[in-house]
Amino acid sequence: MSGTLYGIGVGPGDPELMTVKAWRLVSTARAIAYLCANGGDSTALEIARPFLPERYEAIAIDMPMKVEREAGQAAYDHGCQRIATVLETGTDVVFLCEGDPFFYGSFMYVFERLAERHSVVVVPGVTSLTAAAAELRQPLVERDEVLKVLPATMPAEKLQAELATANAAAIIKVGRHLPKVKAVLAALGLQGQAISHATQPRQSIRTLSELESDTLPYFTTIIVRRK
Repeated sequence: MSGTLYGIGVGPGDPELMTVKAWRLVSTARAIAYLCANGGDSTALEIARPFLPERYEAIAIDMPMKVEREAGQAAYDHGCQRIATVLETGTDVVFLCEGDPFFYGSFMYVFERLAERHSVVVVPGVTSLTAAAAELRQPLVERDEVLKVLPATMPAEKLQAELATANAAAIIKVGRHLPKVKAVLAALGLQGQAISHATQPRQSIRTLSELESDTLPYFTTIIVRRK
């Protein structure tokens, strides 16, 4: 019998924000898969570290951080082959995913490769979006307002058009796109707060007017809400 693949959201950074179900599955796992960028450390693994079992089979998927998609797709293909090999022995595999597996999560690419052939359970996690709002002490939306989640990677024209009709917006994946985002917000007369690495020890919060650099960490969210 094939094992079950668990896609587990470990939350935005604070290990105490992991759900009880995530903790239970991680702490009893016999095989744990996770992404590591360019052969470096895995943020998802570090979040879950307080709950890791003493012994487990590690399936590290080395993800090259490149704009071209081919290298990343090949890494997922290879990683999923390794996961499938373990599943076929009857062993369950826990896949750690920052935030929530299906909210811009890396697990969705594993899911689309393995779900048709193996049993898969998705365990939701606290998203960076809700964590950012909590840390900023800023409600996202109320009553019949509409929230838009907008990747900063969008073209400036499309980003501006979406923001022009938004009651509230969360701009994610900021990184090197900060100058574009600032220019679009300035054109619309909007202000926002930027939070990087929400709930982690290296968390930082700044208003856009304070920022002098042209870049922020990739894991930065800018919350914008019309008064």
